[in-house]
Amino acid sequence: MSVHPTLRYADPDAAIALLRDAFGFTVTSDHRDDAGTAVHAELVHGGGAVLIGPRRDGDPFATGRAVVYCVVDDPDAHHARAVAAGATVVQELVDQPYGSREWAAVDGEDNVWSFGTHRPGAPGIVEA
Repeated sequence: MSVHPTLRYADPDAAIALLRDAFGFTVTSDHRDDAGTAVHAELVHGGGAVLIGPRRDGDPFATGRAVVYCVVDDPDAHHARAVAAGATVVQELVDQPYGSREWAAVDGEDNVWSFGTHRPGAPGIVEA
């Protein structure tokens, strides 16, 4: 199984632009309706993908505020790129006690995007 977060936005174009320009995602699919609104976009980074769509009243797939963690090889360079693109940082670069170097930002709809070197499920993880 692979896991792909799906987020709904009031302004999906702003989300797509932030993920692409500040966070380094690549848009691999961008489906639009007749009015030009993004109705389904797929963005990839490394081995992961996120699905973006519009927030609509009554949507059974509507999402609330989310926190998404993304693995990056060089969090310092990733952070610098995002800051240069105007990202709103909510956690500066930090070395965590579990060995990860991380930082986090919010998008325009208050979702938290966290980036770090920790690879969940990698060997060496101790189960409780």
